[in-house]
Amino acid sequence: MALHITGDTAADELLTDNPLALLVGMLLDQQVPMETAFAGPLKIEQRTGAADAATIAHMAPDEFLEAFTQTPAVHRFPGSMATRVQTLCQTLVEDWDGDAAALWTEGDPDGSEVLKRLKALPGFGEQKAKIFLALLGKQYGFTGEGWREASAPYGEDGSYRSVADIVSPDSLAKVREHKKAMKAAAKEAK
Repeated sequence: MALHITGDTAADELLTDNPLALLVGMLLDQQVPMETAFAGPLKIEQRTGAADAATIAHMAPDEFLEAFTQTPAVHRFPGSMATRVQTLCQTLVEDWDGDAAALWTEGDPDGSEVLKRLKALPGFGEQKAKIFLALLGKQYGFTGEGWREASAPYGEDGSYRSVADIVSPDSLAKVREHKKAMKAAAKEAK
């Protein structure tokens, strides 16, 4: 299994090998292109030397913010997103012994349980949690019973709705087309 989300080999390798990086990439995936969001964990690691929840959770907030604001910035809203990433890491340390993968591995959970665990994380609402669950099922080897149903509509086989469906430049283009069509429909509905 190898993820191909960012178009940057090193960033994609980190996402593939480090469950925390993948979770942080999903957290950052708002109001920036998907590739930018999911390349964020590599920038964080390169600038702080940290790729684990405990180290990030215990960094001085101003030091962590500095890593976010260096050019190119990790996110277009570096202040709020640095705080969100640190809060997420603190929650993982407190509730999951710092192990992001425990969210979908501890106790052999089914899809509904993983969705519940994701929604309990800071920064993860219903939609973000469903998209991440679909990403786990479609590309990260999660096979918990009912994951497709729990992540609906993002878990649907053969769809191109979200980052869960990006495996190539072609699939990225299809996801972008879908998102563009959804925005246009929403705008028209107003």
